[in-house]
Amino acid sequence: MTNICSDNLSESRDFYSKLFDFKVDFDSDWFVHLISQDRQLELGIIDRKNDLVPKAYQNAPNGFYITLVVENADDIFEHAKKENFEIVEPPTDTSYGQRRLLLKDPSGVLVDVSSLI
Repeated sequence: MTNICSDNLSESRDFYSKLFDFKVDFDSDWFVHLISQDRQLELGIIDRKNDLVPKAYQNAPNGFYITLVVENADDIFEHAKKENFEIVEPPTDTSYGQRRLLLKDPSGVLVDVSSLI
């Protein structure tokens, strides 16, 4: 399970649950647990300022990104546009055989959405 630190749990929850195959499994004022429909992938979203997050790690994300492989990156792109989510780079074909879309989630995490060509 990957955990993302967020300044706005509800915006982050909605970003991942509206665009991807995640359903809310647990939702509180300090932590949200999302799980994929097939129950194979889990994603946690924790309040960045929560005491469980060490002070040195409560800053904005830097130096990493997450990749979610989907059936069709173009479908996610269209949905992201409709929801007014931040698009860093529209879908493009890569030299390594994937179609890639880059989004910025509400907490500042770079999200690489890829599908096979």
